[in-house]
Amino acid sequence: MKMEKLIFATKNKGKIIEIKEIMKDLPFQIVSLDEAGIDIDIEENGATFEENALIKAKTIMELTGSLVLADDSGLEIDYLDGKPGIYSARFGGVNTSYEIKNNKILDLLKGVPKEKRTARFVCAIAAVYPTGDTITTYGTIEGIIAEKPSGNHGFGYDPIFYVPKYQCTTAEMSPEQKNAISHRAKALQKIKEKLKKGIK
Repeated sequence: MKMEKLIFATKNKGKIIEIKEIMKDLPFQIVSLDEAGIDIDIEENGATFEENALIKAKTIMELTGSLVLADDSGLEIDYLDGKPGIYSARFGGVNTSYEIKNNKILDLLKGVPKEKRTARFVCAIAAVYPTGDTITTYGTIEGIIAEKPSGNHGFGYDPIFYVPKYQCTTAEMSPEQKNAISHRAKALQKIKEKLKKGIK
């Protein structure tokens, strides 16, 4: 039996590896935009993570007629009034490396004490069916911004996001450990359960 295709609207190679691992027990062939041969720039002009995820998923569903999932995720730092938030990917410039983005955040928090460096990763995931029906889920993980980058796993802001409970950054965690506790994992698990209920 041929598996139904599920397009995850991302070009981020690190993200799609995490997603495929977490969603591997679903009866779908999960493909990224690159794997689906889709090259499109989508303007993410929503005011929230959920709105941006829905914009991406709806755009690709209308283009392909497939079941599409999309996420919008980011880092909220309390000392910076929730920034970079929905602008996390564009913080410090669209084509700027995350090494530069991470250092920019560390510079903004220079001298700020540990108790004021609280932050969280946030992830909203939207599923859009060919019928136009939609589902959204949400996940977060709390932590603090480290004094300096540490770790080689993960991607994005992982090297500066320290989780006190585990005494390490998310970039120091194994993929298995991160996939058990991350904001994206929590949102994916919730949407996975909802998709299972929709599977005939």
